[in-house]
Amino acid sequence: MSDTDADQADQGRNLELSEHHMGRASPEEDDDPVVGTQNAADLEAVFDVPVRVSAILGRSKMQVSELLKLSTGTVVELDRKVGEAIDIYVNNRLVARGEVVLVEDKLGVTMTEIIKNDR
Repeated sequence: MSDTDADQADQGRNLELSEHHMGRASPEEDDDPVVGTQNAADLEAVFDVPVRVSAILGRSKMQVSELLKLSTGTVVELDRKVGEAIDIYVNNRLVARGEVVLVEDKLGVTMTEIIKNDR
């Protein structure tokens, strides 16, 4: 496969992904210049905008006296079950649910569900 063929195949995949994620069924629906099919270069202006990402494994309530008694190795019971989806927040807004994964001795999170909030 030549470089041109590979580029065209990549562009086709990007278009399919963009249409899928934007809820578009066909290119004719791209009349709105703001919502039209975009690629990563179109979003370059926001690449360096800082965001705070939090993955909430669970919550627990305790009194300050109990908190002060915690030490290394203490187990704190959370309000979630093993295997239950965790909440992923971006700038304190719930945006997704996911699962904890282990990647080269580090914990990570994979998103399994995107949460759409209608404002």
